[in-house]
Amino acid sequence: MHPDAFSDPPAPNTVNGDQRPWRRLLTSYHWFVLFVAMLGWLFDTMDQQLFALARMPAMKQLLPPGQADAYYAYYAGVATAVFLIGWALGGLAFGVLGDRIGRARTMMLTILVYSLFTGLSFLSFAFWDFAAYRFLTGLGVGGEFAVGVSLVAEVWPDRLRPAALGWLQASSAVGNIAAAFISFGLAYLPAAALGRLSVFGLQIQPWRVMFLVGAAPALLTLLIMGRLREPERWKAAAVSGDLSRRLGSFKEMFSDPRWRRNALVGLGLAFSGVVGLWGIGFFSYDLLRLVFPADPHEMAKALGVEGWTSVVPYLTPNNLVSLASVLQNVGGFLGIQAFLWFTQRTSRRLAFGVSFVLALVSTAFTFLLIGKIGGPWDVFWMIPIMGFCQLSLFGGYAIYFPELFPTRMRSTGTSFCYNVGRLVAAIGPFTLGALTASVFKDFHEPMRYAGVVMSAVFLLGLIVLPFAPETKGQPLPE
Repeated sequence: MHPDAFSDPPAPNTVNGDQRPWRRLLTSYHWFVLFVAMLGWLFDTMDQQLFALARMPAMKQLLPPGQADAYYAYYAGVATAVFLIGWALGGLAFGVLGDRIGRARTMMLTILVYSLFTGLSFLSFAFWDFAAYRFLTGLGVGGEFAVGVSLVAEVWPDRLRPAALGWLQASSAVGNIAAAFISFGLAYLPAAALGRLSVFGLQIQPWRVMFLVGAAPALLTLLIMGRLREPERWKAAAVSGDLSRRLGSFKEMFSDPRWRRNALVGLGLAFSGVVGLWGIGFFSYDLLRLVFPADPHEMAKALGVEGWTSVVPYLTPNNLVSLASVLQNVGGFLGIQAFLWFTQRTSRRLAFGVSFVLALVSTAFTFLLIGKIGGPWDVFWMIPIMGFCQLSLFGGYAIYFPELFPTRMRSTGTSFCYNVGRLVAAIGPFTLGALTASVFKDFHEPMRYAGVVMSAVFLLGLIVLPFAPETKGQPLPE
């Protein structure tokens, strides 16, 4: 980590009254908690991205062959929506569980669930059992975020909390990049030999192996079980006679005007960003598959590198999509760090406002113009800029949502914002698919125009923002 990552902002931050250098506020256990939470979220997002990269190849094997690309894109959208619904419902259930039985135990359960069903996706026979595995995987994926950020927020010192949560969210970009490299590496398995292999009569393809690799995070639970403890804040709330009856209570959250407003504000902010990323941004990969020439020699000619004979065989659409994923998430990593830097020096609300505007402009610009200015070279600058702007919002969610709720409902409230936002956001892939297959079906490359129209979802975040409380420089509420 860069030394400045935990440096104080220009104005003194006296949240916890301790102005010692940040290194003296931390013990090895603080770093251990952050490491475990980052690793859990990294593998979680790796699973998400493996799905985003594998869904179109999976659709083409699991559905009837010889159909138009729009047909497979539609079912890819359905599978994504099913995954998001599972993500949302699991997030709500595990969010409540995180407040009631503890952050550490719940994190272990979520990792086991998403690892197990990611591995079982390897065995999909048809679209519907594939969708069922993705739904069940989503249950675990959705629960991990809320308990992870609650754990870090409650263990780390108040003054360093935003930086720790920023780094936690930045690990999501690392997970996405890891998925892209897995996809890239699997593309060079001997296709002919791989295709002759089968398990239970299923032809082995790289997309199946991706999901098998995604099951590896189950090993992380061994690390969690050994040393991770519940935060002192949570234990104090759990033993309090007044609070023990209200741990993880949706009823209390919505009966109290303060927590109800915070929950609805967080929901609006999350919905906007989640639709922007999962309903638009991650579908840019499918747009690239439609735009790039299938033949590597034509691709080399489009890039102007036909003389690089050693490079030409690697210029396949799958490789370029994996590269685009890496570029998008490198941009996203930098965007999350930029949000952290900017919000430390300004405010939560201003940082969100700037991020929503940048996400709107960059997404619409990319979908409309990628490939039309500099040809395929546009990928190398448009995709990372879009990733920077879209994923910066998620750095904000990790920092901001735990600051909206007290310990007794922090996991529940954070999960409500993030996962109900995701449940409602399941309409995003359906909408993009419908716009592509119906409204703009007569246009050349209809996904471009569908993406531009859907970019307007970032305006919702700006509409909600005036109602958001400013939490910078304040202790966690109790």
